[in-house]
Amino acid sequence: MLKHFTQEFKVTDEQVNLRLDQVLAKACPEYSRVQLQTWLKAGYIKLDGRGARASEKVHLEQSICIDAPLTVATLDKPEAIQLNIVFEDEYFIIVNKPPGLVVHPGAGNASGTLVNALLSHLPHLNELPRAGLVHRLDKDTSGLMVIAKTEEVLKLLIDALQARLVSRQYQALVSGMFITGGTIDKPIGRHGRDRTKMAVTERGKTAITHFKVLKKFKAHCLLDITLETGRTHQIRVHFANLGNPILGDKTYGSRPKPPKQMTELELATLNQFPRQALHAYRLGFQHPILGNELFWEVPLPADMAALVDILQKNSER
Repeated sequence: MLKHFTQEFKVTDEQVNLRLDQVLAKACPEYSRVQLQTWLKAGYIKLDGRGARASEKVHLEQSICIDAPLTVATLDKPEAIQLNIVFEDEYFIIVNKPPGLVVHPGAGNASGTLVNALLSHLPHLNELPRAGLVHRLDKDTSGLMVIAKTEEVLKLLIDALQARLVSRQYQALVSGMFITGGTIDKPIGRHGRDRTKMAVTERGKTAITHFKVLKKFKAHCLLDITLETGRTHQIRVHFANLGNPILGDKTYGSRPKPPKQMTELELATLNQFPRQALHAYRLGFQHPILGNELFWEVPLPADMAALVDILQKNSER
């Protein structure tokens, strides 16, 4: 029996006036733009129940429905890439994603992704929507992710995530100082000029981020961050908006502001840190089938731990 990829969603505030192919590329990053355009031309993608062109601008609350057959060429390929598996049972798997690993194959990353690695471990994930991914992390964000093994569990976990029943905690190094923690409650939507970026905007969706200070250094802080909502780039956008961007964030940040009395090696490590210093270290939710409460926690990856150590030693001078 021929497998199908099916997905249905409505156009949100942040997608209004984007081209249909742009919206599809964001909503279905596991498929290339060429594949999505092929489906559009074949009539497998409907806009408000009708065929549409890739260049057509979308409007708020329009319905986009995809029901496309998956050929062998469409399916992602398994690759023997090592996974850091934190937990696994018959229902889902928890992995600790390293920094630099892209989650989905796509333009510029046709292989070598987390999905390719997962398919080597669990080939049947090619039969599930989103390859079983309940949520995503940016390429340069490290940490915990959950992947469902069945369509039932996938739906239950996505529903729990949307109902804010999944606990997600991060650690981040930010520029500047905080006296204490707090809550950032600022809506996030598509950037007004650069449509590849997100921004705090009145037209955006509710976005709530809680944080507390774990360590203070001379010119930086290590924060513990809890997401109440899950907007695209939420943590990065919220702290950049406060004037305290995540250290190393090339999209939303600025040049590092080194503290005084740094050695040349320390200064080079700070200035050349290759990614946003953001790590999803804790994940928790109720087991979707068995009902028991579960939590997982992983330490900072080596690159962030080394950076924290450098800033700590500099602060003690």
